Amino acid sequence: MRARTGPAARRPALGRLAALVTSVTLLSGCTLLAADDDPDQVTDAQRDDGTGRVVLVTHDSYALPKRLVADFEAESGIDLVQRASGDAGSLTNRLVLTKDEPIGDVAFGVDNTFASRALEEDVFAPYDGALPPGAEGFALPGEERLVPIDEGNVCVNVDEQWFADRDQEPPASLDDLTDPAYRDLMVVPGAPTSSPGLAFLLATVDAYGEEWPSYWEDLVANGVEIVPGWSDAYQVDFTAGGGEGDRPIVVSYDSSPAFTLTGDGERTTTAALLDTCYQQVEYAGVLEGAENPVGGARVVDWLLSSRVQAELPTSMYVFPVREDVDLPRDWARFAERPERSYALDPAAVASERADLLAEWSDVTSR
Repeated sequence: MRARTGPAARRPALGRLAALVTSVTLLSGCTLLAADDDPDQVTDAQRDDGTGRVVLVTHDSYALPKRLVADFEAESGIDLVQRASGDAGSLTNRLVLTKDEPIGDVAFGVDNTFASRALEEDVFAPYDGALPPGAEGFALPGEERLVPIDEGNVCVNVDEQWFADRDQEPPASLDDLTDPAYRDLMVVPGAPTSSPGLAFLLATVDAYGEEWPSYWEDLVANGVEIVPGWSDAYQVDFTAGGGEGDRPIVVSYDSSPAFTLTGDGERTTTAALLDTCYQQVEYAGVLEGAENPVGGARVVDWLLSSRVQAELPTSMYVFPVREDVDLPRDWARFAERPERSYALDPAAVASERADLLAEWSDVTSR
């Protein structure tokens, strides 16, 4: 979360002043701070030019440098307020449930695995801005409401150092994950609540077709741990995630090995299994019925800017959609990308998602 700037940051001083004046005028029965005096209220003039408060609703993994946000606020006249709403699945669900009374002006973090639900429910308004070079290739066909911001691949990751320390070969494929040699060693985020979790489920559907439930039965029998979101899986339970986890196999991203380097920076201690990957694209969009839709569109423009796109790899582990942005040096060395990713037709995902999730929940809860 960033430090608040602008009018809202002056609330303590305003509060003391209001209390002082109120003590002098109590006998008059006057209300000193009417609704129009609320520092957070968007005025008609601000609504017209897209300044003032703009509420950005995101998933929990959203993170950009404070200096970048502060510069944007200073240059734009926008007071950017972030509201995190869980993982991508939880975010999408909340946007749908609150669509008649939007909880913000713009949202970031709905991805291609959950996009169809948000679009079916008319959560987002059209966006008429121009896409930068390279972004067109990640846009949903014929869709103007969701704007691609970043992309990557959800892949199984392994802690190679953990396996090396035990003289054990790590798994290399989806099939290997059901081998008893890897019992109780894998953690995955849940498909209903997490976009990486749903992407991994879709990868297994693409790989095994109608036999995917049997594959998940084997995973469950082999002791896979299922947690609500990516942060729980990677940062808590994964042995190389920075905590005290005890599971050396996790569902994460193809970029993750660029962040698990040895002290000298000469090698990575983890690897993405490139035969297990499912492509993921994350979008932003202005919320239908937003209080400040012009400001929301300006935030989308900002997320597409070169300055923000260049920060995405180091801030959020994802690849920018702009093709004119240089990647960090370590990404070229350690963020190896798959030659082929699993992918299902978005229309098929839209029509079958509810049934897939219901069956997945049934299989994993037995």
